[in-house]
Amino acid sequence: MHKRKFYYITLLRDPVSRYLSEWRHVQRGATWKTSLHMCDGRTPTPEELPSCYEGTDWSGCSLQQFTDCPYNLANNRQVRMLADLSLVGCYNMSFIPEKKRAQVLLESAKKNLRDMAFFGLTEFQRKTQYLFERTFNLKFIRPFMQYNSTRAAGVDVDNDTILRIEELNDLDMQLYDYAKDLFQQRYQYKRQLERMEQRIKNREERRLQRSNESPREETEEQGRLPTEDYMSHIIEKW
Repeated sequence: MHKRKFYYITLLRDPVSRYLSEWRHVQRGATWKTSLHMCDGRTPTPEELPSCYEGTDWSGCSLQQFTDCPYNLANNRQVRMLADLSLVGCYNMSFIPEKKRAQVLLESAKKNLRDMAFFGLTEFQRKTQYLFERTFNLKFIRPFMQYNSTRAAGVDVDNDTILRIEELNDLDMQLYDYAKDLFQQRYQYKRQLERMEQRIKNREERRLQRSNESPREETEEQGRLPTEDYMSHIIEKW
């Protein structure tokens, strides 16, 4: 039986765009009711993780309502999804002080991101494709397309609202800045590696070409007689 090797991969997105996209998704009736939020072998209590709404869903909620809920899991979702929550007592907010909790979560998310074989950024589709193909030695049939006309891009928000969203997602903002830098480092490394491999390949091809070249034919001065075909050509020409 072959032992399988598993890799963790993820895609990160600009935190403001991601937050607005999730709001629009929730506004249309999406919920995460089936998510158990398991941590250290148990689910959070209603006191640890209160709901932002009553009823079956939060459809039709305004952006103001969405940002006003202090229990909204959309806040810093990317850090929370990447970090080891057991380090901070899972969803028990009284386990460690809030400032320390935020620091531990951010550093845990950064470490787990570094340890991933691959991660991509939604805002850099072509580079994401390149890194995936180079990392796993696979080739996509079609090139990735960069679509900037998303649902989040269609939301008209003022600067104050954007600042509010950035404040609510401060950890995600820091993680994304870190991820962009790490992403560019990985991309540049793979590009340099590709160029080096291409130089080695070209050198090897030139070496094989030289070794396969036929030795020069001896000249007439060395006593070699013209072939019959060559003599026939001379006769026909003259």
